[in-house]
Amino acid sequence: MQANYGYRDGAGEFFITIDTEACDGCGLCVPACPGGVLEVGEDEHDPLRDEPVAAVREEQRRRLQYACGGCKRGGERGGEASALPCVAACGRGAIGHSW
Repeated sequence: MQANYGYRDGAGEFFITIDTEACDGCGLCVPACPGGVLEVGEDEHDPLRDEPVAAVREEQRRRLQYACGGCKRGGERGGEASALPCVAACGRGAIGHSW
């Protein structure tokens, strides 16, 4: 399942997507994120799942434009979203950005 975390406003759409089927809850994305956006815990979309899964912290969901801004600008300069620290840290390709 694709879990989308974020928001849409007048400036655009700002979402991080976690592929919960690909995510194995390893947690490598958490320390890779300089904005402290990610956490690993229970899957709020699938309460029957036993394994942990990555998610965007509740208090960051309405701030992604700002919390991820520095990384996004760096990825845009390099031309590849895979240059983003959280995306690069995820060996299973479970993290994506929509803006």
